Amino acid sequence: AMQLHDFSEMQAFPTKLRYMCVCLSEVIFMEGFMRKIYNFINGLEVLHLLGTYEKCEEEEEEIYEVINVHKLKSATPNLRVINLYGINFVDDSHIDAFSSNCIQLECLAVNYCNKVTGSTLKTLMQRSKRLTCLLMNGTSLKSEYLLQVEWDKCALQELDITATDLSTEALVDLLVRIPTLRFLSAGQNNGFNDSVLKAWMESGNTKPLVALNLDSSDNLSDEALLKFLTRHGSQLHALVLSGMTHITDQLWMSVLPILTNARILVMGTTERLSVNIHVDQLMDAIASYCSKLERLELKWDPENLRFSDKSQKAIDLLRVKCLKLRCMVLSDGRYYETVKANFERADRTTVVRTTTCCQVSAYHLLSNYNDLVFN
Repeated sequence: AMQLHDFSEMQAFPTKLRYMCVCLSEVIFMEGFMRKIYNFINGLEVLHLLGTYEKCEEEEEEIYEVINVHKLKSATPNLRVINLYGINFVDDSHIDAFSSNCIQLECLAVNYCNKVTGSTLKTLMQRSKRLTCLLMNGTSLKSEYLLQVEWDKCALQELDITATDLSTEALVDLLVRIPTLRFLSAGQNNGFNDSVLKAWMESGNTKPLVALNLDSSDNLSDEALLKFLTRHGSQLHALVLSGMTHITDQLWMSVLPILTNARILVMGTTERLSVNIHVDQLMDAIASYCSKLERLELKWDPENLRFSDKSQKAIDLLRVKCLKLRCMVLSDGRYYETVKANFERADRTTVVRTTTCCQVSAYHLLSNYNDLVFN
């Protein structure tokens, strides 16, 4: 265990590190090691602290702060990108600590840090004038804290508030006041309804938008989405409208002719539908209108996909027209096997994958995406 190691003899450490990734344990304290390297890491620009979110169990266990974030921020004043992923002890005070010392901060990600409520967001936005990317997927944001933030004075361009349970009022306030938003991920929010979309359109702040993720937004109607996409679809490079039973191939067939710049598309739901999806004509439309497509995911249950003996022709067309396609994700079933065999015959063996081992995300369009990748 880390705390049993004696680092007293460690006298040297690389001083020109730009990137550091620390995988945390629930019980192993890092301070013995960190104390030795604080003097060497002041040039660090990208920091990843990875928690144990995916390993957490149902029963409440004691939570230990296994790395001293307040000391760490003092040693790393030049950080541009901070990724705190799924750490069970990280809260708003840690965000406040980093914002007080890291004036170069461009991107802050606290995805799945469920103790983050947003109480220090106002201070963060006031201090971090260069902050353009804020990712808060699966946090416990409180609407009253977001309503206090001066969104109209910030430089924010990329925002992820997926699964944060914000109110309709907070969402409207946020979207009509951020003038430069190019990336929005706001799925799994019951508060995101037609009135939010309408107010956002009327504010005129949708002009810079290039990526939109509204996964599982059940309170959005297909009429409101069609109206929004008719107006803004041509500017979108990524569109995620998955997890909604009322969004079928009908809506997609209506909007695909508009999505001529799309590079990432995610559609369908894993829930069994009462209607069938005619996938051949969908593939035809994607091939005809979305030649820039790089990543595509169809989440529909294999039992809902209807395709004919002539489906090979539609798949051929997709493969030939969408030459930039690097990833196509389908539910495991007959159609997946058909598409995979078609691509393999053309020596494109890595393109077609199943939903069990791969998921398409709009994150590829984040300006700091390469710095946010950790393995």
